Amino acid sequence: MTTPSHFSPDHPVPTSQRIFGFGDLFSLWFSLGIGLMVLQVGAMLAPGMGLASAVLAIALGTGVGVLLLGAAGVIGSDTGLSAMGTLRLSLGSHGARLPAVLNLLQLVGWGAFEIIVMRDAASLLGARTFGEGSAWNSPMLWTLCFGALATLLAVSGPLAFVRKVLRTWGIWVLLGACLWLTWNLFAKADLADLWQRAGDGSMSLAVGFDIVIAMPLSWLPLIADYSRFARSGKRVFGGTVLGYFIGNTWLMSLGVAYTLAFAPSGEANALLLALAGAGLGIPLLLILLDESEKAFADIHSAAVSTGVLVRLKVEHLALAIGVLCTLIALFAPLAQYENFLLLIGSVFAPLFGVVLMDHYVIRHRRLPSQVDGLHWQALLAWAVGVAAYHLIAAQAPDLGATLPALVLAGVLHALLSFSRGRETARA
Repeated sequence: MTTPSHFSPDHPVPTSQRIFGFGDLFSLWFSLGIGLMVLQVGAMLAPGMGLASAVLAIALGTGVGVLLLGAAGVIGSDTGLSAMGTLRLSLGSHGARLPAVLNLLQLVGWGAFEIIVMRDAASLLGARTFGEGSAWNSPMLWTLCFGALATLLAVSGPLAFVRKVLRTWGIWVLLGACLWLTWNLFAKADLADLWQRAGDGSMSLAVGFDIVIAMPLSWLPLIADYSRFARSGKRVFGGTVLGYFIGNTWLMSLGVAYTLAFAPSGEANALLLALAGAGLGIPLLLILLDESEKAFADIHSAAVSTGVLVRLKVEHLALAIGVLCTLIALFAPLAQYENFLLLIGSVFAPLFGVVLMDHYVIRHRRLPSQVDGLHWQALLAWAVGVAAYHLIAAQAPDLGATLPALVLAGVLHALLSFSRGRETARA
């Protein structure tokens, strides 16, 4: 028997199982907008941009990103399909296989990164509390613990997690942690001075914008895996946009401010040490526990993506992928992931320019007449968008590549589709 959270990626979720409302989606996306990696992206922006410019880049990048994210989520509620299932509507059944493979690869990487981030933060807290030589400072122990936790959550599915964990107590714990960190910052830092202090100029506003927008855009290939359980598109859009914007903007701005005030070197461990000193490390511990939700989402959606390629149960795939992510985390060091974030934008931003244009403008939110084969015009527009992204990033980095590539791919897809429609009509 199929459990509600594990419907086939290729089949719509029945109306009776679409139970998510605004509160569920707000809780989910507020929580997904918060995390240690969000703090560390703030730390990445801090030295080059300074507080004022970084907060502007965060607000703009997150604002534009969540509008696109919410629009992609509505596609899931319109169709009842998973994220990779919805791609078949635009790219064709064969054309959707390539992004499914790419999505699987990037989600396995993200899942492993999340486990590594949690491990390093927990080891640091353990060493600070119990000493360097204690068992609580064991990276292997924490890797296995967090890998097992994320895998267990992924196997249980999104309905159980959102309803039994997030809505019940998770969101209140996160709000408390963010409020405490904010109060501690206002109490101990001279924010007026930090606001007036400029960055060193090593990062432009456009580059900062591209880094920030990569965070919400990294969820584009996942959001329909959760929004397909929603009651209506309005609830999906409102809950997603408001929840993610508040969570991501709030915590990323805290990452910038804490870095400038207490960890000016900008190193991840320096930021974690500064956060560990706030409130006996309890707020950091709560955010650390919340990070397991992101690993859960990565593993669950990687399993759903794989379900488009092979006919296995999603929960079995989640178990296998969770083990794989844990093994990668055991042996892979935490590298600089700025280029990883930008690479995600280069592939999936143009893709969803095509998908959004196809769903809203070309098909007017209706299902296509057929999804078999390859939709060559959509694939061509996607390829041109990816090429444009890298060309702009290399030749005009101060312009920012994400939005131009997304818009170009969407407009080209519309032109090719309308041109094909006119030729068909003449024939």
